[in-house]
Amino acid sequence: MGTVQKSIYRQPPTAEGLRKIEHGELDYFDPTAFSNANTGVLEQYFNERTMTTGFGRSNFDWHKVAVGICLGSLFTIINQYTGLKVGIIVGGTWYVSYLFGLWRRWKPCDINIASGAGTGTERTNTGFVFTFPAIYLLAKSVNYVQADGTYFIEDTPSVAIPIIAAMLGGMLGVMYFTLFRRIWLVEDPLPCPGHEASVKLADIANDLSQGAAEQAAKAMKLVATWAAASAIFTFLRSFPTVTVDGSKTGLLDKVFENTDYYRNGTIIYPNHSWSVIGFGLIPIQLAIGWFMKFRSALLVSIGTILSWLIIVPMAIHFDTPVYVQSLDADVSLSEFGRMAAYASFGGIAQIIAIGAILGGGLTSLAKMAPTFRKAGAGMFSATPTDQQETDADAMPAAQGAGSVVYPVNGYIPGKGWFEWPMSFIPFQMAVVLVGVSLVFILGDYPVLPSVVFAILLVTLTFALGAIAVKVMGEIAVTPVSGTSFIVFMMLFAIFKLLGTSETNTLLMALLGTTVFGTSISLSADITYDFKIGTYLGTRPFHLVKGELTGIVPGVIIAALAAVMFSTLLAEGKLELDAPQANAFARFALLLAGGNVPVKFFIFGVLIGIWAEFSTGMGTSFGLGMYLRLPITLPLLLGGAARSIWNDFYLNPTAEAEEWSETKKTMVSLETYMRGTGLILGEALMGTMVAFYFLIF
Repeated sequence: MGTVQKSIYRQPPTAEGLRKIEHGELDYFDPTAFSNANTGVLEQYFNERTMTTGFGRSNFDWHKVAVGICLGSLFTIINQYTGLKVGIIVGGTWYVSYLFGLWRRWKPCDINIASGAGTGTERTNTGFVFTFPAIYLLAKSVNYVQADGTYFIEDTPSVAIPIIAAMLGGMLGVMYFTLFRRIWLVEDPLPCPGHEASVKLADIANDLSQGAAEQAAKAMKLVATWAAASAIFTFLRSFPTVTVDGSKTGLLDKVFENTDYYRNGTIIYPNHSWSVIGFGLIPIQLAIGWFMKFRSALLVSIGTILSWLIIVPMAIHFDTPVYVQSLDADVSLSEFGRMAAYASFGGIAQIIAIGAILGGGLTSLAKMAPTFRKAGAGMFSATPTDQQETDADAMPAAQGAGSVVYPVNGYIPGKGWFEWPMSFIPFQMAVVLVGVSLVFILGDYPVLPSVVFAILLVTLTFALGAIAVKVMGEIAVTPVSGTSFIVFMMLFAIFKLLGTSETNTLLMALLGTTVFGTSISLSADITYDFKIGTYLGTRPFHLVKGELTGIVPGVIIAALAAVMFSTLLAEGKLELDAPQANAFARFALLLAGGNVPVKFFIFGVLIGIWAEFSTGMGTSFGLGMYLRLPITLPLLLGGAARSIWNDFYLNPTAEAEEWSETKKTMVSLETYMRGTGLILGEALMGTMVAFYFLIF
């Protein structure tokens, strides 16, 4: 188990934590548990504890799950609009579910399961927000009309095709990560920054359900205070209450209307001739940076700095040409004037970033290959009636690192299903292969490309899904856009090699990427639910069951909403930026014209490989290269603030005043509650802004 011991994720356990684990005294929500998160020892201990106690504390209540699905359905539509409006999806289901559960005094595991079903419903819209609208842009938008007046895509496809394919692919994505749960959440736990907010809310719910109202009230007051401050600021920044330059915007834009140093929630350096420097006023990013700590936030930010302060200025200095679709020609950056930095970033830096994500991700998978083989050894065998060698009731309170005993195929004799049966994964793979092939063939697409896509969906959902989940577990952001671009390029190249017509190649590649984006988003979502459930004592089987239940209504609603919004967007009746959809449309035309800058992509792959070997977080580094500075700098500030606070206040004060470990942990938890409030406040107000735009 040398690989696990050298893990960059594991934190050192505390002496008190080890003592309680060794004696079997550590319970869920014990303050000592919070200070031992991500040690690996705690996660293995809780995993074993849940195998025995989880059958009493974790129950699947259809009524509560239905509430989660209803909330998720609502946010599916809201986030469809928000994603097209600003290019970012801020999931709202989880916090509304938790607040609803607090109000109804549900038990923590009930909230975890219901919230998981709701976010499973909500996250089905990811591919339909970022990729699917590109089909309508290429079929209806005047911005993409060809020189002869025709459109690149003549007819939009039947919505039944992506609905059925996304359902099947999404279910497979969820099931795959039953396997990954063992690797990256129990044996070698990913930190999943931000999960602390959910665990703390669940802790409040636990206090309420057990009658500790005073403690719960104190925690709720602290969360509410910071949430209110975050919401008020977000209102001033984003709620469209005034008119500036002919469009509705926030009050801060009005205040700074006559200055060049602020725009749309970002403090900016106005000189755009060589780069774009800015700092986004984003409370959520500050809080996530605090949860991430400095090292992880720094690695992401270095990637962004590499793009904006090195690659972009160098490209401008050497007047590197970039391809412009409307002119069907390479144009030197000097001809873009003040927009040269944006052109350099989109035409060069982001291509390098996509390569870095791929290079770092594939390298990380190669490094983890032995662990994958061990964890998946029983996937194609074992039945629910098989007996495991060590009965769950006889398990020691805490076994050594790497010695976790798992129930055979997820089933514990005499008790029931602990986790989703591993043997079901091959069955679902077969269903996807047959079902996805048939739905494309029946949709009048060529047989061979349809079958090839089904095979690629099965393999890429696992491989690139692992990359996406690894990034999400490191920095709390799922790189759907970056990995989707990789999939799109692969599909496009393969369909062309198979002799598919240009129109069918574009359509099948965009539809396939839509399905993939939804699949990996659900993979990341179930991983986050697993992470939270580890500390609450929720059975993984119930979390998977809830997630799978939410996929069916979620995909239907997401697809129908996408058709409506995409049609209005393409016809110019709805003014939305749709940054990812437009990027996919432009990139599709680059591929169709054979104008992809391969040298930049290969350079990015090499950067990703280097970053993975150097830091162990090559995928996160690559994602940082893909992002804008205003997005990552608040993350860096939050991480730096956490380290400064730890080094110059928490640790010295605790030592000088001889704090107990419990007191030190409680002081740390107060910062988690403040971070939780920052996340809640901005997300709630952001949802209200989305409602405003949806109605008006």
